[in-house]
Amino acid sequence: MELIYFMVVWIATTAGALTGMGGGVIIKPVLDVIGEYDAATIGVLCSCTVFTMSIVSIHKQVRQKAKIDLSIALPLSAGSILGGWSGERLLRYIVAGQDNARVVITQNSLLGLLLLGVYLYMKHKDHLPTLHAKGVLAGLVTGLLAGMASTFLGIGGGPINVAALIFVFSMDTKAAAVNSILTIFFAQLSKLGTVLLHGGFSGYDLHVLPLMLVAAVIGGWSGAKWNRQMTQKQVEQAFNLVQLAVFAICLYNIASTLTGM
Repeated sequence: MELIYFMVVWIATTAGALTGMGGGVIIKPVLDVIGEYDAATIGVLCSCTVFTMSIVSIHKQVRQKAKIDLSIALPLSAGSILGGWSGERLLRYIVAGQDNARVVITQNSLLGLLLLGVYLYMKHKDHLPTLHAKGVLAGLVTGLLAGMASTFLGIGGGPINVAALIFVFSMDTKAAAVNSILTIFFAQLSKLGTVLLHGGFSGYDLHVLPLMLVAAVIGGWSGAKWNRQMTQKQVEQAFNLVQLAVFAICLYNIASTLTGM
């Protein structure tokens, strides 16, 4: 079973660092399929893993002199910190009031709808207008909403971040991927800080986490490297392919959970 976790995280974080999706969008629904942990524990495992991947990926991107627009990245990061805190609080509220099956159905339904929307937008974005937004307020609001959604769903936020950065700031896909990883780092830092301040990690079964973190380091490094080597079109194709795969997993999770209720 440990080998399965390692492979899932390695593939997910490689794809996440490559496309800016973070990896949690793959890890979360796959761990739901495995069914060994409840929604709250899966959220912590995903956050720790994606946070580790983001550190490695950012370090790799900086060494490769990737283009990061700090006038956008800094407000985005600040907004994502508040969003990460808000999303974690919302998840705690939902988990406290519902059984795990209902939480799984809610998270997978919302994630599936978001992925479908992002997929359709990315397929048609060349024919759609963008906002060409600038300034601190646009970055703060975008980071807040993306960070809140990502931490509530336990996915790291990548698909939402990339689509939002392209639409709001008119970035190309590769630039959006790099800036998305920054937003993911701060959103997950905020979530993990919230968990630490509200009881810590002792209440979660995290015995598989060290292995997942090793896989995240490898995936974050290799994904960032491939992001620099691949063309714009190849990154977009990888982004869309991952979304379709995760959308299918979400549908499976919803169906299997409903059957088991």
